[in-house]
Amino acid sequence: MAELALPPARRLVPAAIVIAAALLFVHTLGGIAEGGRELALSALIGLAFGIVLQRSRFCFFCVSRDFIERRDARGLLGILVALAVGLIGYHIVFGAFMPVPTIGRLPPQAHIGPLSWVLAAGAFSFGIGTAISGSCISAHLYRLGEGATASPFALLGVLFGFGLGFLSWNYLYLSGIQEAPVVWLPHHLGYAGSLALQLAALALIAVLLWRGHRSQLPSDLSTENTGSIWTRRWPVYAGGLLIAFIAVLSYFRIGPLGVTAELGSVARTSGNALGWLPTRLEGLDTFSGCATAIKETLWSQNGVFVVSLILGSLAAALSAGDFKPRVPRLQEVVRAFFGGILMGWGSMVALGCTVGTLLSGIMAGAASGWVFALFLAGGLYLGWRVRTRFNWF
Repeated sequence: MAELALPPARRLVPAAIVIAAALLFVHTLGGIAEGGRELALSALIGLAFGIVLQRSRFCFFCVSRDFIERRDARGLLGILVALAVGLIGYHIVFGAFMPVPTIGRLPPQAHIGPLSWVLAAGAFSFGIGTAISGSCISAHLYRLGEGATASPFALLGVLFGFGLGFLSWNYLYLSGIQEAPVVWLPHHLGYAGSLALQLAALALIAVLLWRGHRSQLPSDLSTENTGSIWTRRWPVYAGGLLIAFIAVLSYFRIGPLGVTAELGSVARTSGNALGWLPTRLEGLDTFSGCATAIKETLWSQNGVFVVSLILGSLAAALSAGDFKPRVPRLQEVVRAFFGGILMGWGSMVALGCTVGTLLSGIMAGAASGWVFALFLAGGLYLGWRVRTRFNWF
C-alpha cells in the first residue's frame, strides 16, 4: 500500500487547485453556444494528454538520446507501443467510417500528407531543431508545466519558424508538393494488409532496438523505481498505451492529435495582420491534419487542447515535485530559440510535427508519417552530434 501513498499536502494542494481551475475552464467552454461541447471535450483530452506526457516523459528527443548515449531502448519501445496500439484503434475506426477504403477518398481530418522532398526537408529540419532546443514541440509544451524557463523561447522560435515557412510555402508547394502523391496504405493493401504490414515493421524495429538495448546500472534506475506512483516516472510503455487510447478517442470524437495547428494559426494571423505574408498561400488550406487558419475567434479546438495540456502537465509536475523553475543561461535561451525556428519551419512545411505527422500519421496508415519518422531520426541524430561537438548540455 505504500506505493499508493499520497504526496505531501504541500504538493497535493497546489496540484488540486490547478486541476480544479482546469475543470472550471472545461465547464466554461461547455457553456459556449456554438461548439462548446467540442471545445470542452478537447480541453479534457488535452488535460489527460498533458498528465500522461509529463508522468511518462514522453519526449521523442529524450528517449532517442537515452538510446544513443546509454543504449537504453525502453523509451523508444514505449513509442512503438503507442504506434502499434494506435494503429489498431485507428483502423477499427476507419472500418466504421469507410468500410471499403476506396481510392479517391480519405478518412476525414486524418494526417495523410503528400510525399515529396519538402516533407523530407521539413522532417530533417524538425529533427535538428528538436535536438538543438532539447525537446520537440509537444515536450516543450509539457515542460512549461514543469517550469522549464527555456521552453517559452523555443516556442517563440517556433512562431518565427512558422512565419518563415509561410514565406517559403508558395515556392515549395509549386516546385515540390503540388504534384506529389498522397499515399494512404489501405488504398493499396486494404485495412488488413495495411495493419499487418505496419505492425510487422514496428515489430522489426522493436527487435532491432531490443538487440541494441543494454541493461541499465542500478544507479541509472534509482530515480525511476523509488517513491510512490505519484512521484516516480511512469514506464514509457504505460504512457504509450494511454497515449494510444487518447489518440483514438480524440480522432473518433474530435480529430487527430496534434499540437501545432494553434501555434501556426497564431503565426499566420499575426503575419497576415502585419502584411508580412503572401496574400495567397497556394493549396495550403486543402490539406487536413495540423491545418492553420486566420484566427477569427478566441478559442479553437486545438487552442484549448494546448492550454489544457500545459495545465495537466503543471498539475502532474506539482504533485510529483517536478515543478522546478530556474533562470536559464543565455546559451540555453539562444539554443532554444534557434532550435525552435528550425522546428517551426519544419513542422509548417511538413504539415505537422512528431505528434501530428508522425504519431497520428502512422496510426492513420499514412506513408507520409513513415517518411517523416525516417528523416526526423536523421536530423535528430545530426543535431545530437552538433550538441556533443560544442558541449551544449
